[in-house]
Amino acid sequence: MSDSDQPTVLVVEDERALIELYVRWLGDEYDVRTAEGGEEALEKFDGDVDVALLDRLMPGMSGDEVLEAIRERDTDCKVTMVTAVEPDFDVITMGFDDYLTKPVEQETLLETIDRLLSRTEYVDLEQELYALVSKQAALEASKSVEELQKSEEFADLEERIAEVRDRLDETLAGMQDDEFVAMVRELEGDGGDEREGGE
Repeated sequence: MSDSDQPTVLVVEDERALIELYVRWLGDEYDVRTAEGGEEALEKFDGDVDVALLDRLMPGMSGDEVLEAIRERDTDCKVTMVTAVEPDFDVITMGFDDYLTKPVEQETLLETIDRLLSRTEYVDLEQELYALVSKQAALEASKSVEELQKSEEFADLEERIAEVRDRLDETLAGMQDDEFVAMVRELEGDGGDEREGGE
C-alpha cells in the first residue's frame, strides 16, 4: 500500500534512460513506481496504481499483453500507451484510455496524467467517450484520409462515438459539464498534433 497521498503512477518501459527521465518529470507530483518489463510491471501493479504508462514493444511480455492483464483485474486504473509504435486500426479494440506517440514532452505527459486522474470523477459514459475519441485522434494523426475512409473499423468507431454522444446528451440534459466538453473538443481539434510529440 502506498504511504503517500499523491496519486500512484506505474511507468513500464524497457529503456532505463527513459524511465529515469519520466521519474524526474513525475516525481514531484506523483508516487512513481517503475518496471523494465511486462512481468515486473504486473508484480508491481496493485489497486493503489492510479495511472499506468505502458510501452508497447518490450522484450518478453509486450505492453499490449500487460494492458490485457491489467484490464482483467478489477481496478479503476487508467492506462496510457506511451510508445514509438504508430497506432493501427487494432487500437480500436484495445482497452487503453489514451495513446501518446514518442517522443513525448514533459508538459504533454503531465497534462495527460492529470486529465486521466480528473476523469475518475466522470460517469462511465464520459470515460467511454473520452477513450473512443482518444483512439480516433491517434488514428487521424497516423493514417491518411484515404485509409480512414476505407476502414470499416474506423467507420464503426465513429458510429460508436456518435451513439455514446447521443446517450450522454440524454443523460446530461440540463447539467453543466463544460470542462468535459472542452476537453473532448480539444482532443478532436488538435489532439493529433500533441500525440505526434510536436512533430
